[in-house]
Amino acid sequence: MESADLDSEKFVKEFYIPSYILVSDSEAECLPNVPECPVLVFINSKSGGQLGGDLLVTYRTILNKNQVFDLGEESPNNVLNRLFINLEKLKLNGDEFAFELEKKLKIIVAGGDGTAGWLLGVVSDLKLTQPPPIATVPLGTGNNIPFAFGWGKKNPGTHRNSVLSFLDQVRKAREMKIDSKFTDSIYLPETVGLSWSSSWHILMRMSAPKEGSCDPIAPLELPHSLHAFHKVSSSDDLNVEGCNTFRGGFWNYFSMGMDAQVSYSFHTERKLHPEKFKNQLRNQSTYAKIGCSQGWFLAPIARPSSRNIAQLCKLKVVKRHGDWQDLHIPHSIRSIVCLNLPSFSGGLNPWGTPNINKRCDRDLTAPYVDDGLIEIVGFRDAWHGLVLLAPNGHGTRLAQAHRIRFEFHKGAADHTYMRIDGEPWKHPLPFDDDTIIVEISHLGQVKMLATHDCRSRCIMDPSSSIPQDADERDSDNEDDSVGDEWRKFGAADTFRIPDDVDVSHLS
Repeated sequence: MESADLDSEKFVKEFYIPSYILVSDSEAECLPNVPECPVLVFINSKSGGQLGGDLLVTYRTILNKNQVFDLGEESPNNVLNRLFINLEKLKLNGDEFAFELEKKLKIIVAGGDGTAGWLLGVVSDLKLTQPPPIATVPLGTGNNIPFAFGWGKKNPGTHRNSVLSFLDQVRKAREMKIDSKFTDSIYLPETVGLSWSSSWHILMRMSAPKEGSCDPIAPLELPHSLHAFHKVSSSDDLNVEGCNTFRGGFWNYFSMGMDAQVSYSFHTERKLHPEKFKNQLRNQSTYAKIGCSQGWFLAPIARPSSRNIAQLCKLKVVKRHGDWQDLHIPHSIRSIVCLNLPSFSGGLNPWGTPNINKRCDRDLTAPYVDDGLIEIVGFRDAWHGLVLLAPNGHGTRLAQAHRIRFEFHKGAADHTYMRIDGEPWKHPLPFDDDTIIVEISHLGQVKMLATHDCRSRCIMDPSSSIPQDADERDSDNEDDSVGDEWRKFGAADTFRIPDDVDVSHLS
């Protein structure tokens, strides 16, 4: 459509949801047709400096204000539960409009990766027969999730024409079906397609203290998905006598080591001086300066080798077939990334595409977002990370796995840094003979809307074949199924943000 057509009343009505669908017991509206692309819009008004608030105003000006939600005022699980309960009531009363609207419903979420992950988790937990696909507006600093699905990584324009253009992209999505067992094929249309994104869950177990709080660290130090950690009940199969067991989740990546340390310093500075972090380019520049000050570029000199990954923990994995096995970590590795999407640290792809020799010799494949595998990559320092800027550049490929287990024992360090989907925290390590276990396992999937610029690949998508220019050289010269106990995990229990948590802490 031309710009003039995009701003027409007819175009805008294609996204309109009448209030009686959104607000229970409201008077029904008589509309001539079901909108082509009804959307629910969730915006983190605290993201992107002033951009989140401006974007909220623009969407509410264009659409029904009742279909645009500020995540700082109401959580998405409350909104979606209320909406789908109301839809069920309307359908039982014979409302055909509600029935057709539910089939066409899409969700837009504007915020950083933390905000996007929150929405994905809540939708996943609803376990709908027709879950609405999700489009992500890049409103954070890294924006890895939007970038992985083709929505870009630059903060969007907030004026009317920019929003209308984005709505036009969402409108061009076609509904395509693929189940979680990957039995159906996927077709990506020319403009926008549908993809699946997997969720990964974390279980953390540590010895219970003989006295005092059982919490490993103060709640506000944790990223949002870990706020939902809670002790497993004594009757739960996951419970181990004498231990506290906690759980959480993520969609893009879990990392540990120096990259998380730099991120932690950045987030700490941003919390102390939020007025200095209202510009995306300035934020990225500040991030780079903190990386230098933390010694990330001079790691062999500035960082004791006792804090390298191999010295801090042992790693075990379950690969495509078989049982738990030890994974060798080169002693020079100072940062490790467990990656689900091909977008890390502002859109870089640490895994790359293994060449045919690596695929045969080491059983490595290209990264797919729906294959139930997570890629494990290591980095020595920031200079090693810069190889990602080169064509076919990648980190040290360690393994692809269905499950991963980190085992931390008493060592030279009393803490390390961890990060989930861009949100870091400082984690204490054992100070006696105890062991801390962090285990990662695949759980479920949600539908994502993806543009023609999508970087992610689906295993059953015929257009996702391995590129012809796949990596023909490799720098890795340094030396099945999920258990039943994981299937009971609910994504909302994992991702839901408590009402008393300030969403300004989200990216």
